[in-house]
Amino acid sequence: MNTQSINQLTFDFHNGNLLKDVSPHPDVLLMPDASVYFYRDFFSKEESDRIFQELLQDIAWQQDTIKYYGKEINLPRLTAWYGEVEAYYTYSNISMRPRFWTPLLSQIKRKIEKAAQVDFNSVLLNLYRNGKDGVSWHQDSERELGKEPVIGSVSFGSARCFQFRHKFRKDLSRLDIELTHGSLLIMRGTTQQFWQHQIKNDQIGRRSAHFLQCLFAIAGRDHVIVSGV
Repeated sequence: MNTQSINQLTFDFHNGNLLKDVSPHPDVLLMPDASVYFYRDFFSKEESDRIFQELLQDIAWQQDTIKYYGKEINLPRLTAWYGEVEAYYTYSNISMRPRFWTPLLSQIKRKIEKAAQVDFNSVLLNLYRNGKDGVSWHQDSERELGKEPVIGSVSFGSARCFQFRHKFRKDLSRLDIELTHGSLLIMRGTTQQFWQHQIKNDQIGRRSAHFLQCLFAIAGRDHVIVSGV
C-alpha cells in the first residue's frame, strides 16, 4: 500500500516558539472528508517530561481483558478513564465509571480546550509499554459521541506511528503521522465517518519504550463505545 507522510500532506502555518498560555498554529492535514490538525510541539519539552513522569506514576492504570474468538486475552495496552460523572465508558463489553479529574489532567484539558475550542468532559488514557502494544484499525464514530465528534489526542514519551486510512476510497494512500513527545492531534468534523486510525505494534527497537496517549472527548450521558483491540 502506498503511504504518505505528514510532511507531504500538510501546510505549516507557523514555526514559532511555544508559549505556555498561547496555542501555536497547527499543521493542517490535507485529507478528503476530514478535519485533522497537528500541533508538533504543543507542550514544551520541559512540560512534556514532567507531565509524562507524573502520569506514569499517578494514574490508576488497569489491565483490561476481552474475549477474542471465545478466548479471554489481555488488551495490548494499559488504560484509564477519567472525567465527569455522566461520562460512562464502554468498550468491547467492558463498562467503566470515570475517575474524577486529577489536577494535572485538568490542567492538560484546559490547555487543549483553547486549541480545540470545545469543552471536553472525559479522557481515555492509553499506556503502550513497548513495541508489542498497540491498537487496531477503528473509528470513534459511535452515536454517544455525536455525529461529528471532536477528539483531542495528546502524546508523551517515545514517538509512535499513528496511521489513517480512508474507509471507502481505496485510491487514497494511507497516511502515517509520528506522534511525538508533547504533540497534540485534533480530529473533528466528518473525520470519524470516513477515516479509520490505528497505532500499529512496532517490535523493532521499541522493546522497552513507553508511549502514553491521552484521548480527550465529549462523552454522552449514556455510554461511550470505542472499538479497536
